[in-house]
Parts: sequence; structure tokens; C-alpha cells
Amino acid sequence: MFDTALQQIIEELTSTFSVIPAPIAFARLLAASVLAALVGLERELQDKPAGLRTHILVSVAACLFVVLGREIAALDFGAEAQRNDPLRMIEAVTAGVAFLAAGLIFTSGDRVRNVTTGASLWLVGAIGLGCGAGQMPLAAMATAIVLTVLFLLRHVEKWMSRH
Repeated sequence: MFDTALQQIIEELTSTFSVIPAPIAFARLLAASVLAALVGLERELQDKPAGLRTHILVSVAACLFVVLGREIAALDFGAEAQRNDPLRMIEAVTAGVAFLAAGLIFTSGDRVRNVTTGASLWLVGAIGLGCGAGQMPLAAMATAIVLTVLFLLRHVEKWMSRH
């Protein structure tokens, strides 16, 4: 029994069947990590409650869900009809990240706090989905726009509050 289980584990680790080869999956996960780290670093530098680690984890999870979804869709479940809807995956990731982001947002007196951090978490989830789908250029463009918004508009807002 132990030999059979061990043999099955070895077969799974050495299997060449994969919709997304391991090096490509790794590159997608790494891209999701790096892009989210850029956004998370900005939040970290602003001393926000969700920073570098949280943003990376959200993005990698979203990326992994896409990669796993593609792998699961390729499995043969026999005669049973299998429904694969990529929009369900996106909705599930979005709902999960929204739950996390909502936990960050709170009201202090007459001010609502951490909305931008919640939005940045939601966005790195989308960046992770993009990386998982093999759309790293699109994810990189979104990251560049987000960083521009976070850095540039903070200065515009400060300037506007002084005038």
C-alpha cells in the first residue's frame, strides 16, 4: 500500500502532462509576485495595513487559481459533462479579494480610511489573474498605471488640499 502511494506521488511529480508546463507556470507566478510587489511596496512605504506581503500573496493566489483552473479543465472526468467557465474563476477571485479588501476599510470619526489600499488589493488580484492567463504585458501595463495613480495623484491631492 505504501509502495503504491509512493509510486503515485513520484508519477505525479515527474508527469509530463500539463496544459501549462512548469517553467511557464513558474514564470507566470513570478511575474504576478514582482508586479504585485511593486504595488505592495508603495502601500508599505505609506505605512498602510496591507503592504508588500499581502499584495504579493493576493496576486500569486489569483494567478495560481487561473493556472490550476486550466489544469483542471484538461483532466478527463469520463463521460460526465464538465463545465468550464473562466468567468466563474474570475468572479471567485474577485469576491475573495473583495472580502479581504472590505476588512481593511473602516470609518474613523467622519473619515473613511484605507479605501485606496482595498482597491489596490482588488487590483493586484486582477494583475494575478492576468499573469495566470499568460497576459503578463497587460498585467505590467495595469501595474504601471496603478503606480502612476498611487504616486502621482497623491502629490496632486496634497497640492489641491493646500490650495
